[in-house]
Amino acid sequence: MIRRFGDARVDGQHYTRRHGAYAIVLQGDHVLLTHQSWPENDWQLPGGGIDANESAAQALRREVREETGWRVRPLRRLGAFRRFCYMPDYDLWAEKLCSIYLAQPLRAVGPPTEPGHRAAWRPLPEAVALLGNDGDRSFLVALLR
Repeated sequence: MIRRFGDARVDGQHYTRRHGAYAIVLQGDHVLLTHQSWPENDWQLPGGGIDANESAAQALRREVREETGWRVRPLRRLGAFRRFCYMPDYDLWAEKLCSIYLAQPLRAVGPPTEPGHRAAWRPLPEAVALLGNDGDRSFLVALLR
């Protein structure tokens, strides 16, 4: 059973299942986050949906690059969680199945290409407080233990 974070499923609401891969990228005592300014002002672990014909590792590398401008190497899967949410940028009610990976930073290749995103290395305690998603926060805290 995959642990759920956030809102419970609403009876009668149709949810589209969306698989995603998200990265905890550490460099010393800092973690790479992405700040998304639209449709909501939110700090997140970089990552996102896995496209058709794409592995989780490929999606993770692509999404981190798009949202942060960094190339990373996935090291290992830490686990997964689910959330039920409305995604206004897609006009979609989603059951997000979020796989979390530990990833190694390789190099910055440019600015984020995903509109409304900016990358920031944040000290670990600050990052825990900034993350707007309880699932992201839970995995980061567990890794730090």
